[in-house]
This record gives sequence, structure tokens and C-alpha cells, in this order.
Amino acid sequence: MYTEQKSPAKPGRPRQRLAEALAAIRAYADAKNVKISARRYGVDAMGAMAQGLFASLLIGTILNTAGTQLGLELLTQMGGFASSVAGPAMAVSIGFALNAPALVLFSLITVGQAANSLGGAGGPLAVLVIAILACEAGKLVSKETKVDILVTPLVTIFTGTALALWWAPAIGRAASAVGTVIMWATEQQPFVMGIVVSVIIGVALTLPISSAAICAALSLTGLAGGAAVAGCCAQMVGFAVLSFKENRWGGLVSQGLGTSMLQMGNILKKPRIWLPAILTSAVTGPLATCVFRLEMNGPAVSSGMGTCGLVGPIGVYSGWVADVASGAKGAITAFDWTGLALICVVLPAVLCWLLGTLMRRRGWIRPGDLALES
Repeated sequence: MYTEQKSPAKPGRPRQRLAEALAAIRAYADAKNVKISARRYGVDAMGAMAQGLFASLLIGTILNTAGTQLGLELLTQMGGFASSVAGPAMAVSIGFALNAPALVLFSLITVGQAANSLGGAGGPLAVLVIAILACEAGKLVSKETKVDILVTPLVTIFTGTALALWWAPAIGRAASAVGTVIMWATEQQPFVMGIVVSVIIGVALTLPISSAAICAALSLTGLAGGAAVAGCCAQMVGFAVLSFKENRWGGLVSQGLGTSMLQMGNILKKPRIWLPAILTSAVTGPLATCVFRLEMNGPAVSSGMGTCGLVGPIGVYSGWVADVASGAKGAITAFDWTGLALICVVLPAVLCWLLGTLMRRRGWIRPGDLALES
């Protein structure tokens, strides 16, 4: 009796189906603007998170410090309100950078509060990781049902808070542990670590990533925080003075009180123009740790802000004030003020100017190399 033989399945068919499924998933994700990339999450989202920190914790610290020093309770209350919403502010800023739809963006308020609260000292890193995942999950379901007003917030908040309960404490402990190791190493080897921390955090400030978010995520305070302040000030004040011939007063203010990141386009064209600022940070970092014992005992995020809005120096000052109030420090001395002025302004300006002059004479920096786009 003849029995029809079934032809064996073609070996390439399962692979083809898998490829088609993956292509369909990618197409759907692209349509929802869910694009996984290092730049999107490591640069755009982290940079936005730093702005959220600035608009909440940093401004709150400045207001609180001013209120305490001036005896104005209203400013102190304002500062407390601003600082208390750091988690939601970071999460919403991340969602904004990822182009989240309105319902997803508003739902991230809860996610940020949960992640920051449960993350402890490493709350900012927990917010960064969890807010990104919750935001992308919310975007995937946004406007896909007739009850979007319920589904999108539910998915975003459920995903974010569940991950916060599951991951945030561990992320916080890990980030805190790394920060603790860096701070311990700086105490043990202040010269070497003063150079390392100052150069790395300073470079991060000029790169299109967030030095402030890195310092906040690692809870970088103490001597290591002081070295970070030195590195950031070397970049900002250094580039402001170094490029004064090209950019005059507008460039001095925009870089010295804004950000040295404005020079990134010029650095990509001619990397050697970065040398004066980097070498300056390698000098001011160990001076901060070994000579002046400059410590950041204010908010960790201030360590990575440099002279942006004078947040770095204000953070050091607010730490002094807190230490005096607690009895940990007898008084704010003239030596303290001298060290702060030298590390944050005077030495970056003088050293970068001298190194820049030398490089200009040797032809390593030419007219226009440091000009900012108008």
C-alpha cells in the first residue's frame, strides 16, 4: 500500500519566521519611538536627569543655604519643597528626553518617587535605570487601546514601581558601595586619587554625559567630592579663560557659569585644545585633596557641577555650614576661603591661560580653534 511521504520541513523556515518576528518587533518599537542605544540612554537620558536634579535638589540646596544664612524661613521652606521632589523631577526629565507621551510622562512622577526613595544613597542611579524601563514600557502601549487613559498609566506605574521594589535597593547599595570605595581610596591615597577623580569627572563634565548625575549616583562626597569639584572647575573656568580671545565676555560667562560642553565640537576637530584644561585638573585635584583638604559635604550632585551657577562652591560652603552647625567643624577659616577661591577660580584661570599661551606660541592652538558657534 502506498503511503504518501511528507516532505521534511525546510531547515531555513524557523529562522525565517524568527527573523520576520524580530523585524516586526523592531518595526513596532520604531513606530513607538523605542530605540535602544547607548547615546539615547547614557547621554540624553542622563543629561536630562542632571537637569531634573538641578531643578529640584540643587536649587533646593541653594535656597535652603540662603535661607539658613539670612534667617529667612520662607527660603528654607522653599528649599525643602524643591529638594523633596528630586525623584519625580529626575524621572520626568528622563521621560522628556525620551519623548514620552503625556500620560507616560506624568506617570513617571510616581516611578521617580518610588525609585529614589527605595534606592537610598544611590537613588539617582536607580531612577535612571528604572525610569528608562518604565518609560519605554509605557510608550509601547500608549494609544493602543480605547481606554488609554487607564492602560498607559497603569502599565507605566506598575512596571516602574515593581522594578523599584525589586531592583532599587540593590542598585542603591551597589552605587553606594562603588562611591564608598572611591572615597576610601581618596582618603588613603589623596595625591593619586586626587588626580584620577579630578581628571575623570572633569572630562565627564565636558563630554556630552552628565558628571553631576555620575557624582549623585555614586554619592561622591568628602575628599573625593572635593577633587571632583576641582576637576569640573578646571574645565569650565579653564576653557572660559583659554578661549577669551575668540569668544570674549559672552564666552567667558557661557562657559564659566554655564558649561564647558560648548567646546565639544572644537575638541572633536582638534583634541589637543583639551590639554590645558585636563592638565590643570591634574594639578588642582591633588592640591584640593592634599593641601587644602577641600571636601564636598553638601549634596553629592554638587560635586559634578563645577562653577555652573556656582553650584560646586556653594555645595562646599553649605557643607561647611552644616559641619559648623553639627560641631564637626569649629569655624569657617580664611584658609578654607583661600583654598576654595584658588581651586575653583584662580588656579584654573591662571594655569589654563599659561598653558594655552604656550600652546599658541608653539602653534598647537591656532586662532579660531576655540571659537564658539554664534
